Amino acid sequence: MSAIRFFHMADLHLDSPFKGLFGLPEHILKKIRLSTFEAFDKIIVKAIQEKPDFLLIVGDIYDGENRSLQAQRRFQDAMEKLFQHNIPVIVSYGNHDHLNGTWTRFALPSNVYELPAETSVVQLKIRGQQVNIYGFSYPERHLRESVIESYPTAHDQHALHIGMLHGSEAGNTTHDVYAPFTKQQLLEKNYHYWALGHIHKRQLLHQNPPIVYPGNIQSRHRKEQGMKGFYDVTLSKTSTELDFISTSAVVYSTIEVDCTDVVHANELLKRCAEAITANRKKFGASVVELHLQQIDEQTEALFEHATVDAWLETIREAEEGIEPMCWVQKMVLQKAARFYEHTATTQSVVSLMEQWDSNEWKDILKDLYQYAGGARLIEPLSEKDIENLTHRAQTLLAEEIQRA
Repeated sequence: MSAIRFFHMADLHLDSPFKGLFGLPEHILKKIRLSTFEAFDKIIVKAIQEKPDFLLIVGDIYDGENRSLQAQRRFQDAMEKLFQHNIPVIVSYGNHDHLNGTWTRFALPSNVYELPAETSVVQLKIRGQQVNIYGFSYPERHLRESVIESYPTAHDQHALHIGMLHGSEAGNTTHDVYAPFTKQQLLEKNYHYWALGHIHKRQLLHQNPPIVYPGNIQSRHRKEQGMKGFYDVTLSKTSTELDFISTSAVVYSTIEVDCTDVVHANELLKRCAEAITANRKKFGASVVELHLQQIDEQTEALFEHATVDAWLETIREAEEGIEPMCWVQKMVLQKAARFYEHTATTQSVVSLMEQWDSNEWKDILKDLYQYAGGARLIEPLSEKDIENLTHRAQTLLAEEIQRA
């Protein structure tokens, strides 16, 4: 039997509000606001051009349970276009667009299979090959319990079996833990492919059979850096080909600028401009953070009479009108490394910090996260945040002891 081909995507978050963006010119803000739609349009155009056998959308099509009118209209129009080209779409809804939400309903065309709250199977016949696709939609937002037991074990050796699951690997706390599972539980189902959603980072949890997170199709904030997109999958009973296709309309990235031997303002501005140009060539439209590295005392003196905000404004003015757009959201000064020897006292504190797990760090920072005025402005603590906090705390401790 010939192989089948499908697109695997998840976490479209159409019409995301993009919170936390301040001070942007109107045309840049509009570009960012529409980026989820632009990314989705790229998928539809490619599907119509290349005609895969079907599309899988694994949860969180919409950003909220109310499913905005604009997002629903854009999605419905896209499904109508796919209907005209005889391309089936299998859809599950996740924690953001669960079935218990309230929204003005649109009728989707008959090529779209919307999975119900109970785990169900969609059966397709593709060039004589039977394909069974299993999955469910979230009945409500907070689905904390495991549902993997409701998926049937595959016994039909003549069919291809694909599982759709919007959820978290047990023990992964980078996102809210919903519909938890283990790799072993998925493998025991004897499926040929697991199409996952919910985690916005692209990941291959298992090679054969593939257990795959495609990530989201468009970054929505600074912690979702790099290219986003979906997988173009060619699947048979004996092999799988995964081709990642980028869809990002706007890429979030960090630009590192080497400031070694920078003494004058024009030197610093030139190096920033060169770094931004390289980023533009690599990613296209983007929102970036400039990390100025190797800041020694001479370079630091450039910031004595002009604030970081003033430098930011100058750099933004220089980039204004250049396409594709590159908005410099933030500038971070990273001073040249200074090495301090730890005393017995500081070393004992350092050793203690290295033993703290994520729960202990959260307990230490609970006053910050529980303060109503600030909690809504900060994102959940990640493993990378903890690593940075540990490093910074150790450096500050050594510096203070050195000064004493």
